This record gives sequence, C-alpha cells and structure tokens, in this order.
Amino acid sequence: MQWGTLDEGGARPSESEVFEFCGPRHLTCVDWRRPQHRQSVAASLVKGVYVLERDCQNNRTGGNELAPWWWEFFHFKRVQTLRDQVDSSIIGVIFEYKHNDNNNRFNSAITSEDHTPPKYAIAFRGTLIKRKTEIRDLYLDAKIILNELNCSSRCKIAFEAVEGLIRGNIKELLNPNKDVWLIGHSLGAAIALQTGRDMFKLGYNLQTYLFNPPFASFPIGILPTRVLKSGTRLAKSVVTAGLSLALKRTTNGEDDPFTILRDWIPCLFVNPKDPICCEYVEYFEHREKMERRGMGKIERIATKNSIVSLISGALGKHNWEASFLIPSALVTKNMKNMIVREHGLLVAHGLCQWWEQHSRWQSKTYQYV
Repeated sequence: MQWGTLDEGGARPSESEVFEFCGPRHLTCVDWRRPQHRQSVAASLVKGVYVLERDCQNNRTGGNELAPWWWEFFHFKRVQTLRDQVDSSIIGVIFEYKHNDNNNRFNSAITSEDHTPPKYAIAFRGTLIKRKTEIRDLYLDAKIILNELNCSSRCKIAFEAVEGLIRGNIKELLNPNKDVWLIGHSLGAAIALQTGRDMFKLGYNLQTYLFNPPFASFPIGILPTRVLKSGTRLAKSVVTAGLSLALKRTTNGEDDPFTILRDWIPCLFVNPKDPICCEYVEYFEHREKMERRGMGKIERIATKNSIVSLISGALGKHNWEASFLIPSALVTKNMKNMIVREHGLLVAHGLCQWWEQHSRWQSKTYQYV
C-alpha cells in the first residue's frame, strides 16, 4: 500500500504506520550478535502488532495492509493472533522466524553459536487511543496503577499463549530460553513482564524485551531539584520498609517470591524523559546508593514492595506481590538529548526511538543478590 492511498473510510494512514517512512529500513543485514540490532527487531515486531490492529480498524486488507512489512522485513511470519476477550481487538501476535526461506527478498543475517534469531517471538502492543480500543486499554492502564493487572483476562490470554506455544513445540525448541522471545511496549510491556515472571516460576528463563514499561508509582524524577528527589526517595524507602515490617511482609530466602526471580534478567528500554517508565532507572540506581549509605537492609525490604501492593494485600485483595518490581534487569537508557516540551510525551514514550540510527543508548545490568 502506498502512503498516499486512502483507507475505506477516506482517511490517509498515519506516516508512523508505514514501514517505508518510519521503520528500521537501515537494518538490511541483521547482526544477531549485536544487542542494538536485536532490540531494533524486537521493537519493529511489537510495532507490527499496533499496525495490525489499525489495519483491522480501517478495513485494510490484501495489498492495502501495512502491518506485514514490520515483521516480514526481518524474516518473520505471523502464525497466531491474540485478541482481547472484551473488545476483540488484537493485543498480541505470535511470530515464527523463517529460518530456511532462501527466497526471502529482504535482508540477510549474521549469527553466531550464542546469538541466533528466535524461533518464536510473542509481541504485545500497548495502549492504543482509538475509538475501538481506548476504553479497554485505559481501563487496564488503571489496573496497573492499582496492582491488579495480573488478574485481568488479557494477562491470562498472554500466559496461556506463551505456555501453550512452549509446551506444544517442546521437541522443536531445543532451548526455549533462547528460542522464544517475549516482547511488549507500554501496557504490553506490563503484560509481557507479568508473563515472564510467571514463566520463570515454571522454570523458563525467557528472553524478554520491555519497551517503556510502566512503573506504577509516582515519578519522583519529575521533581524540580536533586535534593528533593533524593530526600523523597529516601523517605519512601523508609516508609515502605516500615509498613512492610508492620504488616509482616518481609519474607526472605528461597521462598520469597521476589528473590526467586533474581536470575531472570529482562531487558528494559527506558527514556529518562518519559514519566511513565523513567522511575525504573532510579529504582535500580537507588539500591546502589542505599548500599553506599549503609542502608542496604532497609532498601532490600523496600525494593520488593510498593505501598499500593501492601495496602491492597492488607485489605484482603491477595495482591501482596507488586508485579512491576523486579530484582534484576538489563536497563538501556536513551541518552539522546530530548526536550519533552518540544517533542512531546509521545516521542519519549514511542517505539521508533529504539531503532533510530545515531542514537545514544547506555546499558547497565543490575543483579539482585
């Protein structure tokens, strides 16, 4: 479909939906050994889920579809579409990598023994502010804040799809931990995060790519001064740890649901200018600062709890576990100078920044011990 072609309703597709204009076309040869290439492909796949839902909303079929380019360019094919039980919108897609397609007309690939394309990738879109999807998506966004997303039907669909994929292809998947990718953006990142947690508890350490994952707490990073930020974080840690002790929610050892996840290291992609996800950066950095101050014991209690989850559990909602808090992660920050007032939140929270050329990405692994 050409960008100038109109949809059935007479509307022109958004330029951001067209791979030719917005996609990572510069990756004509994917080097699967390079983290930047892997993250770009993962971001493109989840973008394809967004565009697939937009194709359906605008009745774009056949040669007018825009979505396939976002995955076919990287040798993937769509094998299963996941839909929401409430609004029937497309929320995710299971992709299969076409290993032996010698006739593929797009890019080539470089691999190594340790870094190969996934056999399958499951990608989940985030909030889509369009007439058909916005009510349901915003409702689930509220569930994230209330620490109730894990009880939603969308999380159940995601978990069953991933578990079913692995169990149904167990003979083909020599190493599911490398052969299956979990990918999500925004709300979809929260769903992929919950699914990854649940799968790890079943013994599967899946490669997980979370773009702009929501941090369900007040973004302290938006406060005006460094002293105010530091003081607020310190006070929050003390209050959270104290509340946890008062409610006797200080489980330690191998039975602690937080500690058992320490060897799962999902990849988080965070823009410090994005208030939805920026607090993940300080969440991990604050641990190290507290250790240097000699307050590591307090932070080891606070880091696994949120005030909302503690109150929720105390009220009998059985959601003691704050699903957005994780012990370990590989955090990649977009360090490109971006002024939100000029470019808007949609840019800081957008997907295209994760495949842009000449970007400044800074990565660090945080391992909980």
